[in-house]
Parts: sequence; C-alpha cells; structure tokens
Amino acid sequence: KISSGEGVERTFQTYSPLIAAIEVKRRGDVRRAKLYYLRERSGRSARIKEKLQLRGAKSAAAAAAPAADAQ
Repeated sequence: KISSGEGVERTFQTYSPLIAAIEVKRRGDVRRAKLYYLRERSGRSARIKEKLQLRGAKSAAAAAAPAADAQ
C-alpha cells in the first residue's frame, strides 16, 4: 500500500480474533521462502509469476464428488 508517497506494510497475527478468515486469491511461483527482496523492487520487477495448477489434480477431485452422489 502506498500512503503519502511511502510504501507501507501491515502485518497481522494469524490467530487474532479480529481476523475471521484467510482466503488465498492467487499463488505465486517463487523459489524462496522469504520474499523480503521484493521490498526494494517496484513496478514490473516486483511482479511474481502466477503458479498454475495441474489440470488433473483439481478437476479429478471435482469430477469424483458428483459421480459419488449420483450412485
């Protein structure tokens, strides 16, 4: 977030009573666990490639559930 021309980070405690749910919107494809190097980057160099899901993993599980209900 940019506030008054300065980048601002905000951290939240995972098990805080103020947080009702955590939803994953996108998954990034990175090779590091800590992404601190992104703090100094801006613009296009700060982008992370999106991690693509395998077709078989999600669609096979989704297809198996309705088939079990039909029987």
